Amino acid sequence: MSDHIIGVDLGGTNVRSALVQGETITKTSEGQISSKGTEKEVIDEIIACIENVFHQDTKSIGIGVPGIVNTQQGIVYDVQNIPSWKEVYLKDIMEKHFNIPVYVNNDANCFAIGESIYGHAKGYNHVVGLILGTGVAAGMILNGRIYEGRNCGSGEFGMLPYLDNNYEFYCSGNYFKHFHQITGDHAFIEAEKGNREMIEVFSEYGKHLSMVIKAVLLTIDPEIIVLGGSVSKSFHLFRESLMNNLLDFPYRPVIENIIIKASSGENKALLGAAGLGIHRF
Repeated sequence: MSDHIIGVDLGGTNVRSALVQGETITKTSEGQISSKGTEKEVIDEIIACIENVFHQDTKSIGIGVPGIVNTQQGIVYDVQNIPSWKEVYLKDIMEKHFNIPVYVNNDANCFAIGESIYGHAKGYNHVVGLILGTGVAAGMILNGRIYEGRNCGSGEFGMLPYLDNNYEFYCSGNYFKHFHQITGDHAFIEAEKGNREMIEVFSEYGKHLSMVIKAVLLTIDPEIIVLGGSVSKSFHLFRESLMNNLLDFPYRPVIENIIIKASSGENKALLGAAGLGIHRF
């Protein structure tokens, strides 16, 4: 029987945990976190979420966090949406509490790992998992191994300058609020009903996103890009616009060969986090 392992996905406002056996999630838990709370308050909320799925035979815990990580020591730095998290020795704290190995990595890296083990990117050696949520960031697997950079800060494409701001301003879920005073979820519902104005909004979004994709292709040249995050659920609404705006890419073979898909399911980051201690990327 496969070992029990736990994956944790920490966001800016909530935390999710899952008990995993093999490729199957057997139990999940989700809770809000006190984003403006103290370091300990947030840690206690993560511990509670893990304890909700903990099994006596759990072998390891993997945690994906939205920030810079020293992956060897499991130290988390400067989480933007959790101001109190400046330098958190998360691995040491969790290992002391649960008395089993704990692995910590960036959430985008966990998403890319999850797609490579369980999703659309399985079998590919050069993978980019591009998360389109409250921000824009990527996990990258190059030559079959996760690429973290010196400080686990690689793949932050959203911070690159674009027009009068940056890619994140135009290509995250906040795009719909910034420019159209509507939530992405509401825009999606209206577009699915046939609202032409909202259909055009997604077409505009696809044009902006194509510029991020070009940046990825010019710097990484992967075999496959898998889109994750809340906006990826609307991929069918902006896919045509995105692909049309890639046609002027300067290297034709790259566009002819690239595969772009939306992630299926919502648990690839959780599965990738769970796999941190088992699959050596």
